[in-house]
Amino acid sequence: MSTSTRHTPARPIIFDAIALAVFALLARIAHQSADMPLSFVGWLSTLWPFLIGLGFGWLLLSRATALTMVSGARNGRGAAIVWLCTVIVGLVIWALRNGAVPHWSFVLVASATSALFMFGWRAAVALAGSRK
Repeated sequence: MSTSTRHTPARPIIFDAIALAVFALLARIAHQSADMPLSFVGWLSTLWPFLIGLGFGWLLLSRATALTMVSGARNGRGAAIVWLCTVIVGLVIWALRNGAVPHWSFVLVASATSALFMFGWRAAVALAGSRK
């Protein structure tokens, strides 16, 4: 592939990170407690395992796809790879940190909410692009 067709995936990575930051903030707001009050540190504590998963997903996507990184991020398969890695790695880190398997409802809500945000921004960009 020529260098002119290769693109840096900075925007999709940044949008994914923003999506996860919003996801983690909403989780902290919904589940604040005496042990974990709503704070910047609490938000980061919720966010970082999923950011590591996001990084792993992007690394896997960059190694697994023959598409440019940007194209891989925009197509459904590439987005699914990044999302699945984000959720799986994030929840595994959560389990290791907490010494317990996450409750099924947590797995379901974390998966659905992160999917909504991570696929949602892609759908919004695609819709905006199709209207031009």
